[in-house]
Amino acid sequence: MTLFPEYFSGPLGESLLKRACKKGLLEWEFHNPRDYSQDRHKTVDDKPFGGGPGMVLKPEPIFECVEAIERRKGKGWKIVLDPKGHRLNQTGVQRLSKKKHLILIAGHYEGIDQRVHEQLADEEISIGDFVTMGGEAPALCLIEAVARYIPGVLGNKNSLKDESFQLEGLEYPHYTRPRQYRGFGVPEILISGHHKAVAQWREKIARKRTRQRRPDLIKYARRKS
Repeated sequence: MTLFPEYFSGPLGESLLKRACKKGLLEWEFHNPRDYSQDRHKTVDDKPFGGGPGMVLKPEPIFECVEAIERRKGKGWKIVLDPKGHRLNQTGVQRLSKKKHLILIAGHYEGIDQRVHEQLADEEISIGDFVTMGGEAPALCLIEAVARYIPGVLGNKNSLKDESFQLEGLEYPHYTRPRQYRGFGVPEILISGHHKAVAQWREKIARKRTRQRRPDLIKYARRKS
């Protein structure tokens, strides 16, 4: 659900997502709350009660839009993309990938009427501690992340195994040909042919990288255990 459905036409019409849609692995629809506005001006926002800057998206078009979707497609898991939501991580992505029907509500302007958050949404999700122009970019990030877990979307099913955040840590670095480029080479262990030694090196480098760049992931993993 978005005020700007054209925003998604480019990204979702390219690469793996385009192929996944053609194969019938994924299906998406775009719904504009303006189509559910009750006045002739198709108004979807209004000034905030209590004063303050900006405009707030009204509850009626959003409720009625979502209800119309669920009448046709069945009940969905309703997500508001909002910087005040809990931060999305890989565990959350895997959880969402198991749901058959997601309804993503992309806000805009100053925000969405709180009644949408409290009475309609099943979940509020943020993609990081920053604010975007609207919920469209976060929604696209969520779509891409979730789609990767749908069987058949990725060309190689093993691509998910060792990547960053899969085990609450960052992934090891990758190298490819040429072995030498502008005086910079490839670690000798990677061309040694010793698969066990390569695996150990990768694990060691991944742990080191995580400690240096994202120590919070280590603390999170400890809390979980």
